[in-house]
Amino acid sequence: MPYKRLVMELGMGTDIRGQDYTKAAVRAVENALRQNALVVADAFGKAREEMKVDIHIGAGKPEEVDKEKIASILPYGNGTVTAHAGGLDTIKDDGTPGTIMVNAALIVYLDLEDGKEWLV
Repeated sequence: MPYKRLVMELGMGTDIRGQDYTKAAVRAVENALRQNALVVADAFGKAREEMKVDIHIGAGKPEEVDKEKIASILPYGNGTVTAHAGGLDTIKDDGTPGTIMVNAALIVYLDLEDGKEWLV
C-alpha cells in the first residue's frame, strides 16, 4: 500500500543568545507538535508508531543541526530529518551574532490502501 500524505504542521523556534541551531530546531519541532496532537493514525485504525514523519528544518547553518537529536524528540512515528538553508539569523547593533530563528515543517504519512474511501 502506498504512503498517503495526511498532515503538515509548522513550527518556529529560537535561540536568543547561544546561536545553537539544534536547540532552536528542537524548539521549532516542539512548537509544531504542540499545535497538533498527530493522532490522525487513530482515525484510520493504525498504530501511531506506523506514521512516517518527514521533518524539514530551515536554519541559517543547516550543517549545524543535529538531525538524530531532532528525530529523537518525536513522541511516536518514524522520523527522518532534512536540514535546509533557511530561518533567520539576526545581528546585534555591535555586529556580533544575535538571535537565530529556525523553522520546522512536519509532514505525516500513513500507509493506506489505494481506492478505499476514507472518511475522517
